[in-house]
Amino acid sequence: MFELRVKVDFPAAHHLEGYPGDCARPHGHNWILEVFAASTQLDSIGLAMDFRTLKKAAKELIAPWDHQDLNTLPDFKDINPSAEQIALLSFQRLSGWIDTDQTWIERVTIWENERCSATYFDETKRRRKFKALGREAD
Repeated sequence: MFELRVKVDFPAAHHLEGYPGDCARPHGHNWILEVFAASTQLDSIGLAMDFRTLKKAAKELIAPWDHQDLNTLPDFKDINPSAEQIALLSFQRLSGWIDTDQTWIERVTIWENERCSATYFDETKRRRKFKALGREAD
C-alpha cells in the first residue's frame, strides 16, 4: 500500500454562525489543505499516482475559495464553513474526481494555522476498498 500527500494553501475569510465566541465575527486564515491518496499498486514507471494530478485536483478545488469570504460562496450556502465542513466537502469532491479501483482519496486535513486542523476520512470506504482487494483494513 502506498500513501501520497500533497499540500496546497489559500487565504480566505469566514465566520461561524451560532458560535458563542470570537469566531462568530469575520476573520481570516491562511488555510492549508492536505490531501492523502492511497494506492495499491505502481504503474509501469514506478508511480502510484503522478503528484501533479493530485495537486492539480486540489488546486482546482480551492481556486473558488482563494481570497474569498467563504460564507458568501455557493459551496457554503447551506453549511457553516468550519474546518470540519471544509474537510468533509474537500474529501467528497476530491474522491469524486480521483477515486479508482486502485487509487483513492484516503483522508483530507484542513489547517487553519500551524496548531489547529480538522481531518475527514471515511472508514466505511476504506473497508470496502480493502475488502475488494481481498485484504483486511488495519
